[in-house]
Amino acid sequence: MKVSMSIILSVFSALLLSVSLATSDSSLEKFLQCLPNNSLPSYPISEAIYTTANSSFESVLQTYINNRRFLTPTTPKPIAIVTALHESHVQATVICAKASGLQVRIRSGGHDYEGLSYVSEVPFVILDMFNLRSIDVDIASETAWAQAGATLGEIYYNIANKSNVHAFPAGVCPTVGAGGHISGGGYGTLMRKYGLTVDNIIDAKVVDVNGNILDRETMGEDLFWAIRGGGGASFAVVLSWKMNLVRVPEKVTVFKVDRTLEEGATDIFYQWQQVSTALDKDLFIRAMPQVANGSQEGTKTISISFYALFLGQSEALLSMMNKSFPKLGLQQKDCIEMRWIESTLFWNDLPIGTSIDVLLNRPQGAQSFYKNKSDYVNKIVPREALERIWKMMIRADPMWMQWNPYGGRMSEIPDTATPFPHRAGYLFKLQYSINWDEEGTEATDRYISLIREMHDAMAPYVTSYPREAFQNYRDLDIGSNPSNQTDFERAKVYGLKYFKGNFLRLVKIKGQVDPDNFFKHEQSIPPRWI
Repeated sequence: MKVSMSIILSVFSALLLSVSLATSDSSLEKFLQCLPNNSLPSYPISEAIYTTANSSFESVLQTYINNRRFLTPTTPKPIAIVTALHESHVQATVICAKASGLQVRIRSGGHDYEGLSYVSEVPFVILDMFNLRSIDVDIASETAWAQAGATLGEIYYNIANKSNVHAFPAGVCPTVGAGGHISGGGYGTLMRKYGLTVDNIIDAKVVDVNGNILDRETMGEDLFWAIRGGGGASFAVVLSWKMNLVRVPEKVTVFKVDRTLEEGATDIFYQWQQVSTALDKDLFIRAMPQVANGSQEGTKTISISFYALFLGQSEALLSMMNKSFPKLGLQQKDCIEMRWIESTLFWNDLPIGTSIDVLLNRPQGAQSFYKNKSDYVNKIVPREALERIWKMMIRADPMWMQWNPYGGRMSEIPDTATPFPHRAGYLFKLQYSINWDEEGTEATDRYISLIREMHDAMAPYVTSYPREAFQNYRDLDIGSNPSNQTDFERAKVYGLKYFKGNFLRLVKIKGQVDPDNFFKHEQSIPPRWI
């Protein structure tokens, strides 16, 4: 009886698989036939379509996969990739995927921490935006338009080509795509001075669920609000952003100072907690604890790197640091003055003097496996608790943390101004990260268990009810839905952690602009309260 039941189950599974494959083949054929009929003849979409029949399909797929966790033989693959060469290709992809019963995953830079921009458990196509990367900088109006496929590095480079005293407040990783980074509420070293990316966006162009191209005026203020921090992939396809450029001095100052526990890192870090959010908003100091080799052979310790950007010259910085943060012991030799554009290279640990041309480098595929998590802190962590955290980190080696200070401009913007709610009253945003190179599920499970244990152990020191998280540090551990369904109760679990009270407004807007829930993924916004 056991043998026969096993055979029955095997046959049934094979039958389901064959039905699924047949359905996918039928949907793909319908999709491919639909595309030319819904795009402009002057921009042939055939040049942008890749299926598994194309010899370059795998390379196109893998180039913009940033995490080797999603390069395994069992990772679901799209049945087609559309590398849009023109806005009409985006319109056609949305219209035809909808008509063909296929899901669309939208990828600009491929840095989604959980791979949601290029992985789904149901038949899907990837809408790849990397060719839509034009950038138009207008210094006279202090604005710029950047398409969703442009990288942050390309945006910074183009601004610097026009001005040494303008910048845009976005992230430190130059290969991140503008589409996802901005729509998720991206941040960077100018956060305390100018806020987030979304606080400096004044217009956008999107393709809605019906294939229409809309700007701020035609999409309306509700949708414009939602895509600035609520994650664009729940609502529409972002084509481009119009950003306000911000002023920076001709010379800024940076430093990176490392201190180990043996050098008093715990006391230094404790003082950093007390002052980093209250310092002048021109100064941003990130603290990055990580495991290092101890002074005695075979031992481990914690080394904390203090990275800083100061919008001014070193003399003023040293005066400020000696008064407010003396325990770090900052010296003139630690301070380096440079153009703001050069500081973006410094924050990527590139050697002083590296050409800014490296900002134009495109992603080269996944280099390692990794898992990330996030937290928010709204009270200073006691000194004795820090000692416990360091011991936990050593057990979780090679995990590292980033502590990013708030205050300044972040405390001045209302928590309902955009969907991003973590504003006044917050001290730090935390990122946890663990990277590894070992292949196989056993290694993956082991490293992910380490970061989860560390995250669990941090619970007493971070926000609670809900334990908040940052959407751009995507983490399916905090709650998710199946690939093809967005249940409200399940969405509320992650939605309140990412958006707090703004989640319900996002749900309302989703119901207005995409009531049939075409745009979805495992952590998307549901269109209704049922």
